[in-house]
Amino acid sequence: MTMNKEEDAGKDVSNVVFGYTANNAQVEEENRILRETVNQLKNELTKFQKTPLLVCEIKDLQGDKALMRLPNGNEFFVNIAASCEPLTAGDSALVEQKNLTVVKKIPLSKRFTVEQFVIIEKPNISWSSIGGLAEQMTEIKEVIELPLKKPELFKAIGITPPKGILLHGPPGTGKTLLAKAVASSTKSTFIELVGSELVQKFIGEGAKLVKEVFQLARERAPSIIFIDEIDALASRRIEIGTSGEREVQRTFMQLLAEIDGFKHLGNVKVVGCTNRKDILDPAILRPGRLDRLIYVPVPNVEGRKEIFHIHAKGMATGRMNAQKLVDAMDGFSGAEVRSVCTEAGYFAIRASRHKVTQDDFVKAIEKVRQDEEASKDYLVMFG
Repeated sequence: MTMNKEEDAGKDVSNVVFGYTANNAQVEEENRILRETVNQLKNELTKFQKTPLLVCEIKDLQGDKALMRLPNGNEFFVNIAASCEPLTAGDSALVEQKNLTVVKKIPLSKRFTVEQFVIIEKPNISWSSIGGLAEQMTEIKEVIELPLKKPELFKAIGITPPKGILLHGPPGTGKTLLAKAVASSTKSTFIELVGSELVQKFIGEGAKLVKEVFQLARERAPSIIFIDEIDALASRRIEIGTSGEREVQRTFMQLLAEIDGFKHLGNVKVVGCTNRKDILDPAILRPGRLDRLIYVPVPNVEGRKEIFHIHAKGMATGRMNAQKLVDAMDGFSGAEVRSVCTEAGYFAIRASRHKVTQDDFVKAIEKVRQDEEASKDYLVMFG
């Protein structure tokens, strides 16, 4: 009995010791987690209390000092911290706010994120998806596609291929489609932007953006820069104007310098697009810049027929007289022919039918024509 009591007492003591040890380990683990949490919060508070650093551009270097420029245009001659990486003129760096000492070099050579301003894609539009523009397709193939695919032909003849083209004509005639098709056929990067996007608020920013767009195009060559509504940037220059108009002219001059400057474009082609060729500056149209001017007209009867078949071939249609419909669309652009097919499909959907009939197309033609006339009346009344 005595031995049993001693054994029971020993078990009780060991259980207490084991329980104390387990609880102590759990408390230690909780303390460790709490200490890490407190340290993390202290580090976060320290970050909030730190003075933010300024971003500057290094203009020149003289020993352990630098001439730097802030984004507001002010320039200062400041010290360079010993721990800072080696700098060169043109680098971007971080400076301390109080005495503007350069503390760190940063890989920020661009003032803009160009991808925010342009649409970069590899188009999948083929030449077969364009109708009624056989002559224009031949010209654009000669100027854009042939130099990119067979440059040796131009070297053999001894001529330099054109740097770019200007597509001009009424709205909705397929100018953008032509540019995308040639980019697809050459497997080029398609960089699309609108002329008004190149006009920035502050002096010099528009020119800088133009420079970086062309730099991006060279990096991703072969590439095609498509500038839609180029008349917003390249309109005829005047002697008297506001400060905003002068900034547009500075941006325009940078565009001219990029197209016809010291840096060779290489496998970069420029395609401009406008509905108002009459207001463009002669400098952009002279030989050596946008060499080839291609007029994209409203399609004729054969052209409308090709466009109509392209858009209607995927539709579920009944028996219809296609030639009669094409004749009824006299004066329609390619975009309006496509709109007719879309509206005809809506008429069939409203009637809960699974096929589009001749009457649906007739109603669609009338609707598109009424919308066009209403738009013309609005322009007459309000300019």
